[in-house]
Amino acid sequence: MTGRSHDVAVIGGDGIGPEVLAEALKVVDAAGVTLHTTDYDLGADRYARTGEVLSDSVLEELRGQDAILLGAVGPPVGDTTIPAGTLERGLLLRMRFELDLFINMRPFMGAPGSIAAGADFVVIRENTEGTYAGEGGFLRKGTPHEVATQGSVNTRMGAERCVRFAYDLAERRPARRLTLVHKTNVLTFAGDLWQRTFAEVGGEYPEVMRDYNHVDAACIYLVERPASYDVIVTDNLFGDILTDLAGAVCGGIGFAASANLNAARTGPSMFEPVHGAAHDIAGSNKANPLAAIRSASLMLDFLGEADAASRIDKAVADFISSDQLSHPPSGADAWSTTSIGTAIAERL
Repeated sequence: MTGRSHDVAVIGGDGIGPEVLAEALKVVDAAGVTLHTTDYDLGADRYARTGEVLSDSVLEELRGQDAILLGAVGPPVGDTTIPAGTLERGLLLRMRFELDLFINMRPFMGAPGSIAAGADFVVIRENTEGTYAGEGGFLRKGTPHEVATQGSVNTRMGAERCVRFAYDLAERRPARRLTLVHKTNVLTFAGDLWQRTFAEVGGEYPEVMRDYNHVDAACIYLVERPASYDVIVTDNLFGDILTDLAGAVCGGIGFAASANLNAARTGPSMFEPVHGAAHDIAGSNKANPLAAIRSASLMLDFLGEADAASRIDKAVADFISSDQLSHPPSGADAWSTTSIGTAIAERL
């Protein structure tokens, strides 16, 4: 351990978010890393009370943190009081764009019993461009002749820094294999930019094997032979979809962690489990905290606490591979959020 204290913004958010983050912080403490945390009340509950999503002043405070740890945000399913996209664009995407969190990294390991058992791969998703950049609009909205456009914004800089990050990662992994996923046969402009960038940057990494899959083929391969992947690099929209599929085949999104990285380190990076707020089980102590714990481990690694992160990853992997999830603690019918967190902390 470095012996340093790290300033971390904690956004518990909504639903099960605060519950799973509490276990993640318990595990970080057990690993011997000191965090100076500041809690921020952001999410659907905050918006419902105040009408505020993310103020400029809070965003400036977040810029001064070493990292951001997010639980989950979102209203209950069926809640129509919050307009669609309010939190996604006003909170999550705004933080990605304003803090330049241009890399979304999601590691996957197939849990025992899942169709991806034995798989170990990482998806690197471009996080600030593509169809999520907000380019588009309406013409004649609300009429029978309405037109809606949603553009995909791709820059050479954006694609290259994402591709280069993926090559750097692949070069450090044992398999040294990188697959570009796109749809170059139909998206002939954006796809061409990505494919040329992938090939040109690849010339600097002769030790890394390169491959290409159309996104529809990649969906099939993730189900039929997920262990064939090592590192995948893709754009914003395809990465969003592929990583939810990858979470499902690897045992469920309750295991899936993610890092939204400012890889240039000009500001804080944000770490969050892939799952949502799951209001239906909030307060019942039933949520799986492993995705939040693994996200906290990604945060520690990025903050330079590689030893603690490695020990947490090993504790989680051992817990899953030992089939403990099928054998809850004595006297319990099932594992709980807190008992899983305690079990991982005790392994440390």
